[in-house]
Amino acid sequence: MSGEARHFRSRNKRKNDGNSSSPTGNGHPRKSSKGSAVKLVDDSDLVLWKSPWLVVKYSTLEAGHYLLDWCRWLIHHKLTLIFLCLVVGLISVAHNYPGPHQVHLQSVEKLLLWCGWWVGLGILSSVGLGTGLHTFLLYLGPHIAAVTLAAYECQSTDFPEPPYPDEIVCPETKTVVTIWTILSKVRLEAFCWGAGTAIGELPPYFMARAARLSGSEPGEEEKEFLELQEKLKNPDTMTTVERWKYRVQWAVQRVGFLGILLCASIPNPLFDLAGITCGHFLVPFWTFFGATLIGKAIIKMHIQKLFVIFAFNEGLIEHAISFIQTIPVVGKKMEAPIRALLATQKEKLHKKGAGADGDVPSGNILSSIFEKFVMAMVIYFIVSIVHSLAQSYKKRLADAKKK
Repeated sequence: MSGEARHFRSRNKRKNDGNSSSPTGNGHPRKSSKGSAVKLVDDSDLVLWKSPWLVVKYSTLEAGHYLLDWCRWLIHHKLTLIFLCLVVGLISVAHNYPGPHQVHLQSVEKLLLWCGWWVGLGILSSVGLGTGLHTFLLYLGPHIAAVTLAAYECQSTDFPEPPYPDEIVCPETKTVVTIWTILSKVRLEAFCWGAGTAIGELPPYFMARAARLSGSEPGEEEKEFLELQEKLKNPDTMTTVERWKYRVQWAVQRVGFLGILLCASIPNPLFDLAGITCGHFLVPFWTFFGATLIGKAIIKMHIQKLFVIFAFNEGLIEHAISFIQTIPVVGKKMEAPIRALLATQKEKLHKKGAGADGDVPSGNILSSIFEKFVMAMVIYFIVSIVHSLAQSYKKRLADAKKK
């Protein structure tokens, strides 16, 4: 080969190497000839306050990927698609066609929206893509507390509908109020919320099951499960949290339905591991979901309802206010707004047009603080979902690069 030819080939090689490694105009690395990025952003930098545009881009692309997967699933399940189209069509016809059925339709629609609201809050509480929104503390707990306070104040749970459940107004008649009557009053919304939390536990189960059946690379949660299996070979190195995780796994794997029921019936932050274990060991769907539904929507919800009802009876509230008075410096300052808020709420219960006259309660500062707290929790939840989507898309790019 001549010297000129060797010089020409060497120049082209240097040029190609420079093109494959030089950055693009937007600051990201150029893709090589195989189409994979040379360097990806670290997870610690993939947050809105460091890389806002990149996070929005990645999260949007990942959400679009999920949407396309869902559309493909619908196309492959034609019967489900046809059924959904028929349901939407019948509802549209029933809404637009006048007749006596409209009254019943509105009541059914109101009931379904009410149940759907609580089911959705339950799903948000347990799914959350890694960061659940604590909707029991933010929504269901305060609702049960409001019904409890109103029941003892009004000496009845037969609140007029409407405005209940949007607003509680004391009825004219009085009845005997017991714990069981209050439990019955909030049973529907509590069951729907519990059912939503059970539905929210399904993604870990399905992901672990799919990874086991397909033999594909496990996700982050499945990797934690597999790491735990490795540590079981040397139990002395396990931490306290890992030992509790093993107990959950043992109960689910060895006891089966009753083990899942036990784990779902108590407050258990490690229940995700139960879903992963059931998916990994191919536990039948209805065994897992049936036990989870009974545990979360019936047993656990009755425990939580009883706790809130006991906590918000008149005697315990008075004891709590007396205890607040004993707190140094801020105790006496907090007592007055709390008593004013309770007095205002009790007064509103006896007003049939409560809130319509624009009266501003003197204890409204506590309500305002709680509203801001709820708003902050919701914003944090949304931001965490955006970050999770962006990091999931970055992982997808990394996996594509390995291939």
